[in-house]
Amino acid sequence: MLRTTPSYPFPPFFPLNCAKSLTLERFSATLQHPLPDAQWGGIITRMALKAFENNTIEAVVTLHRTRENQFFSQPVLAETAQEIYDSRGNKPVLSPVLRSLETAYRKGIKKLLVIGAACHLHILRDFRERFAYLQDMEIFTIGIPCVDNIDRQRWPWVLKRMSRSPLSAMHIEFMQDFRIHIRHTNGIVEKVPFFSLPQELSDPSIFPVACMSCFDYLNSLADVTVGYLAAELRPDEKRQWVLVRTQKGKTLIDAIRNELTCYPEEGKWDCKKFVLNTAEATIASMKVQSRTYSPNRKIPLWLGHILSGVLSLAGPKGIGFAHYSTDFHLIRHYYYVRERFPEQLERLVPRHVRSILEEYDLPL
Repeated sequence: MLRTTPSYPFPPFFPLNCAKSLTLERFSATLQHPLPDAQWGGIITRMALKAFENNTIEAVVTLHRTRENQFFSQPVLAETAQEIYDSRGNKPVLSPVLRSLETAYRKGIKKLLVIGAACHLHILRDFRERFAYLQDMEIFTIGIPCVDNIDRQRWPWVLKRMSRSPLSAMHIEFMQDFRIHIRHTNGIVEKVPFFSLPQELSDPSIFPVACMSCFDYLNSLADVTVGYLAAELRPDEKRQWVLVRTQKGKTLIDAIRNELTCYPEEGKWDCKKFVLNTAEATIASMKVQSRTYSPNRKIPLWLGHILSGVLSLAGPKGIGFAHYSTDFHLIRHYYYVRERFPEQLERLVPRHVRSILEEYDLPL
């Protein structure tokens, strides 16, 4: 079912080019003492732990990994420090994280932290407007930038086509160097260029319709969002980009600020030429087509690494990469909805998306 966007006192997605007026602060950071086995150092987990330790919250609505698969998740209401610690790490499959809200209500919890993707937090805000029992809770939210999740049933098929050793993969992320970084149980990071993925992984139908019709990559309804997008890529430091939007978000980040090494945003904002270089192919790929996608790599790995290296040097960096990635996905998803669900276009697409398309002189 296509997800609709609830109405709020502010837009459902904050355009990045308006972010200076819609965030209290933005910066990159690393934990001075990274948490073992955390995917990118553990800033989100550490914020949750500190909020629990200082009684800002009583519990956390979050996800644990399942025993049968490292990448599969199960919703949990974490009520101890160990349960919060066990939630660390990204889970790149669709996850019903809000299932634990009812448990929190039935236990009489009044101060709650919710960690989730944009779809989770949009629904949470909508629930709070409509259901009085949630309005009695003080709810803090930590968001992750999120795009291109996979249905649980399809994830093994996708991972097998990405990695040379899918059974040992622990963490996976699409990174700023135009490669997929796959960390394995032996500590080795496998890097696969985007351009060398099998052609069948470019089929839009492998992604859930809800993800392909989402326009909130940066999780704009979170009190604080933490992700890698505008951070400088230094794998040994695991820098993350922090967007603080509300006073609650400031409370969460301030509690661990003395544990962080912080850096100002870097990079140049403009990325128009880079976006337009891929826009035509992106628009064409969103059209409904009767075609067979090849299982072969689009280009050889060695050539993909060269291309990724060139783009890493010449392409947008820092805030420019975040700008590029955000606009790329807005463009892709607009044409996905326009081509496949035209009757839902007015309902699903926020107004600012059309303004961004007009900036690129793209057809509406």
